[in-house]
Amino acid sequence: MEAHSVSPWVAVAYLIAGVCFILALRGLSSPATSRRGNRYGMVGMGIAVVTTLVTHEVASLPEILGAIAIGGGVGFVIARRIKMTDMPQLVAAFHSLVGLAAVLVAAAAFLNPEAFGILGADGNILPVSRVEMALGVAIGAITFSGSVIAFAKLNGNMSGSPILLPARHVINLGTLGAILVLTALFAHSGAAGPGENPLFWVIVGLAFAIGFLLIIPIGGADMPVVVSMLNSYSGWAAAAMGFTLHNTAMIVTGALVGSSGAILSYIMCKAMNRSFLSVIAGGFGAEAGAGGGEAREQRPWKRGSAEDAAFLMKEAENVIIIPGYGMAVAQAQHVLREMGDQLKKHGVGVKYAIHPVAGRMPGHMNVLLAEANVPYDEVFELEDINGEFAQADVAFIIGANDVVNPAAKTDKSSPIYGMPVFDVDKAKTIFFIKRSMGGQGYAGVDNDVFYMDQTMMLLADAKKMVEAINKALAD
Repeated sequence: MEAHSVSPWVAVAYLIAGVCFILALRGLSSPATSRRGNRYGMVGMGIAVVTTLVTHEVASLPEILGAIAIGGGVGFVIARRIKMTDMPQLVAAFHSLVGLAAVLVAAAAFLNPEAFGILGADGNILPVSRVEMALGVAIGAITFSGSVIAFAKLNGNMSGSPILLPARHVINLGTLGAILVLTALFAHSGAAGPGENPLFWVIVGLAFAIGFLLIIPIGGADMPVVVSMLNSYSGWAAAAMGFTLHNTAMIVTGALVGSSGAILSYIMCKAMNRSFLSVIAGGFGAEAGAGGGEAREQRPWKRGSAEDAAFLMKEAENVIIIPGYGMAVAQAQHVLREMGDQLKKHGVGVKYAIHPVAGRMPGHMNVLLAEANVPYDEVFELEDINGEFAQADVAFIIGANDVVNPAAKTDKSSPIYGMPVFDVDKAKTIFFIKRSMGGQGYAGVDNDVFYMDQTMMLLADAKKMVEAINKALAD
C-alpha cells in the first residue's frame, strides 16, 4: 500500500459508512430503535469493508473472504446461542478481540512497514508512524488483557470482589509512565527498521500487564463502568490503527466508539456519584459492612409469602417493579413479565424502574426486559419515575440492592453516599425478593429497607418466587 491520497469516491463511501455508524449509535440509545440501529451499523460496516477490499491491493482475496466467512459464522452462532443473561460477558469478550486485533495489526506494521507505506527513505519506520503504532499497540494490549479479566469476573471464573495489590497505585502509575517514556524513546530511536527495535515488544508486554493490573482491583459494583470504559479503549485502539493503515473509516469508527464509550463511562460514574479516577483506583466494596447501623441479626424484619404479595398487588392501583442483577442471575425476566401481565388484567397499573448502573453492563436490565417482550412504554429511567414512589401502592424489588439503599441519601460514612437511588422507602408497601438475609450487595453495606415497617422480605430464588406469585394470582 503506497499512496496516501484518497479517491473522492472512496472518501464518499467512507463518509456514508461514517453516517451509518452515527445513525447506529443514535438507534442504540433506545430499546425501541435498537434493531434499526444495529441494521445501520451492519450496512455501514459492509460499505467500509467492501470499499477497502475494492480500493486496495489484496495479496489473496480468497483467504480474506474465507477469514470473513469464518469470523462471521462464529459470530452468528455465538449471537444465536448466547443467553441474554450472559450478554455482559459476551461484550467483554468481543472487546478483547478488538484489542487483540489492534495488537496484531501494529505488530504486522512493525515487522513489515513497507507493506503499510510507513517506511522512510532512510530505511527506518517514519517517526509519526512509530508514535501511532506504539499508542495503538499499547491501548490494544490494555484493552485485551483488561477485557479478559472483566470477562473472568463477570463469568464467575474469578472472584468479582476487588483484588487489592500492595502499592497498586504506585505500580500502575509507574507502568503507565514507563509506557509513555518508552514510546518517546521508540519514536526518536535511530534504529527503527523493520522489526529492529526491541522497545516495541517491551511496550507490548507492559501494556498487557497494566491492563491486568487496572481491572483486578475493580469490584463487581463498578462493572458497568468497566465495560463502557473498555468499549472506549477498543475504539481508540482502532482509531490509532486507522492512522497506521491510512484508513479513514477506521479512524472515524474508532473515534465514534471511543468517544461514545467515554461519554457512557461518565454517565455511569455520575449515576454512582463517583469520579472516573475513583473507579479506576478500584477497591469499591472491598470492606464489607461499611456504613453504619445495627448488626443485622439485632434488627427485626418481616417475612412475607407469595400469597401475601399476590393479594396485596392484586388490590393495588399501581405497582412499580425494580429489577436488578439478581433477576438476571435467576433468569426471571419472563415470569416477571407474566406477573405484570396478570396484574394488568386485574386493572393494576404496572411500571418498571431501571437504574443506570443496575446489572453488570450499561442497559443490562433494558436488554433483559426487552427480551421478555416488556412494552417499552412501561420501562422508565431513574429520573423519570423516582417522583412516583410516594404515590405507589407497591414497590416490588427483585434482585436489586444498592440502587434502593437509602444509606446513599442519609449515611455520609457509606461508600454509596451521594449515589442517586430509587425512593422505594416512600411506597406504601415494599416486597423485596432476596435469596437470604445474608447478602449485602456489591457495595457491602446493609440496607435499611429490609427492616422498614412496610417491607416484606420474600426469601427465595427470584424466578421460583415470581412463579409462585403468578400461581397465586391465577387462583
